[in-house]
Order: sequence, then structure tokens, then C-alpha cells
Amino acid sequence: MLLKHKLSLRQIFYFTWKVDLMLLLCCTIVYFLDKYWLSMHISIPVAVSAVLGTAIAFFIGFNNNQAYDRWWEARIIWGGLVNDSRSWARSLLHYNTPNGNPESKAIARHMIYRHLAFIYALKSALRKRPEDDYYTRFLTREEIEEVQKQSNIPNALLNLQSLDLQALSNAGTIDGFRFIELNQLLVKHCDGMGKSERIKNTMFPPSYVYFTRLFIWFYVVMNTLMMTESIGAWAILFGWMFGFVFHVTHLNGITLMNPFEYTPLATPLDSISRTIEINIIELLGDEPVPLPVKPKADGLYIM
Repeated sequence: MLLKHKLSLRQIFYFTWKVDLMLLLCCTIVYFLDKYWLSMHISIPVAVSAVLGTAIAFFIGFNNNQAYDRWWEARIIWGGLVNDSRSWARSLLHYNTPNGNPESKAIARHMIYRHLAFIYALKSALRKRPEDDYYTRFLTREEIEEVQKQSNIPNALLNLQSLDLQALSNAGTIDGFRFIELNQLLVKHCDGMGKSERIKNTMFPPSYVYFTRLFIWFYVVMNTLMMTESIGAWAILFGWMFGFVFHVTHLNGITLMNPFEYTPLATPLDSISRTIEINIIELLGDEPVPLPVKPKADGLYIM
């Protein structure tokens, strides 16, 4: 997620240099094609540029609106997981009354740490980074072996949470009403996981992206052809400028379509997960408390 409101020219070039080069190459080819051959056969009406530009603006606007909705929904889901995680830890810590049974207190504390494993395992699954095994530090060796046998590790961890919650209920350390409240929090964790998986596994319709990109390039070609007849070689520069505006606007939407990808513009799962970890460890009064995730690229974005 970007943190700065302004980008330097160097940062803009870093994100757009491929498009810049392709646009300049395209406009240059189109200019010489029109100057030495096409202008002898046909003249491009000015109205073509206006009609195409309006149509493309609608396409890009639709794409970007839908992409931002996906990104914002992902942020809402993980914001809910932050709140539910705090409630889960606080409820287990204070609703559990051991009554001389130290084992139940140890189970409750382990369930709190296991929830951190769930958060980090879910983050790793959404980003499709199986090498990210940070979640294993919160589990026993037996639990690691058990959950890694299953295809959905976060769901396997929720199963273990349910078993231990039932064990606390059977031991009488939490009453029926508190059991219901804690179970509802487990349901919310499962809902957050399912909603995140829905966004991750549902592709944005590729036809919208493909045709919007195709229409932009068509617009660049037609606009350059039209301007060549009136301003000559300056059509290369102005063709690049018009194409740059449309392409970069479209790229902004594309980068938001998959909010769980490991990219600078995606949902900052590293930062959110670490915030949950810090809050929970401080609530438990344990040490050491990890440091927040640091921004990258001189404070430009955070993962």
C-alpha cells in the first residue's frame, strides 16, 4: 500500500518505463508510416479521436471502479480480522476461569498464539507464498505436521481451535454463554477467511482488461495519425502524452484488481498481521514484542 501522497519523477518512471518506451516506439512508427505512405491515401477525421477517447474513458472508469471495490473489500475484511483477533485474545484470557486447573489456562494461551498462526498462514495462502512459514513458530511440532497434511492450512488451524474450545467447555472453565461468544468469534474468523479466498479465487473478467488495453492502443494509433497531419513530428510527443494518461490510469486499476498479490499497491497484509501480533503479545504480557513492519523504498509503500 502506498504511503506517500506524491511520487517523484524517478518513482513514476520506475512504475511506467515499459509503457513509456512502448508508447514512444508505437507513436514513432505510426508517424513515419503516415508521413511516407498513409497520408497519400487517407485523411483521419478529427471526430474519431473524440469518440474513441470518450468510449475508452467509460471502459477505464468501469475497470477502475470495480478494481477499487475489490481492494477496499479486502481491506474491510482484514480490518475485521484485526478487531476479531483482539476480541478473541481478550475473551480467552478473561473468560477462562481455571478454578485450580492450570492446564486450562495453558490451553487458552496456546489458542491465542495459535490464532497468530492462523493469521500468518492465511496471509501466506492468499499470497501463494508457501515458503512463508512464519506461522509455524506459534505451533507445536505435532500441530505443524497435522496441519501441513491438509490443503487448506488456515482451515485446519480453525479445526484445532474448535477442538480446544470444546475441551475448555468440557472442563467447565468456560460456561455455555461464553462458549457461544467464543464460537461466534471462530465463525467470524472463518467468514473472513472465506471472503478473502473468494476475492483471491475470483478473477476479474479478463475480457474487460483485454479490450480496454486494445482500445487504448487503437486510440493512440488513431490520435497520432490525426495529429501528424497538423503538427508533424510533434505528434510523437503528444501521442505519447495522451497514451500515457490513459495507460497509467488503466494500470492503476489493474494493480488493485488482485488485492492480495505481493505488490506495493496491494493490501498491506504484512503490516496488518504484525499489528495483530503486537497487540496480542502485549495483551498477554509476553516478551519480546516484535517491531512494526517498516515501509520500503524510502517510505513509499508498506507490504
